[in-house]
Amino acid sequence: MYVPSNMTEQQVIDQIELVVGRIAPKYTFYGYEKDDLRQEAFIICMEALPRYDESRPLENFLSVHLSNRLKNFVRDNHFTKDEEQKAKVVMPGQLTNEEYLLDTHEEYVEDLDCKQMSKVLDIKLPAEYRSDYLKIINDVYVPKKRKEEVLFIIQYILEEQGYEEG
Repeated sequence: MYVPSNMTEQQVIDQIELVVGRIAPKYTFYGYEKDDLRQEAFIICMEALPRYDESRPLENFLSVHLSNRLKNFVRDNHFTKDEEQKAKVVMPGQLTNEEYLLDTHEEYVEDLDCKQMSKVLDIKLPAEYRSDYLKIINDVYVPKKRKEEVLFIIQYILEEQGYEEG
């Protein structure tokens, strides 16, 4: 294992686990277990270490590298070309129950998938938070204070609509 000169092996592993824990769960694919994706993401980060420039933060390097590799995986394995050479998305499997929100306004409980949640946010999210929201969902850096503010607004909007995490 390559260890940068300014870090210990444990510090490197902790940084990798932090990045993997934040980024890998965003890439849930049909047929792939979350634990398998986390392991693959860890290996991707380990393989990237020899190319790390020690003058920059390791977390940033690993985040960008892992995001790019996973996006390339999606592009290479979940898109196809039709006869006219237009890209088509190969549909992933259904979300698991853990990834749904519950609508508590009704007398019965309905599942609300991520598409519906996005529609609610598109309608209700104030314009001044929209660009930071897009950065957050695309894993682009947003200052911690601003990110907390945006996430608080999103949580408020969803609770106002009667949705709870299920």
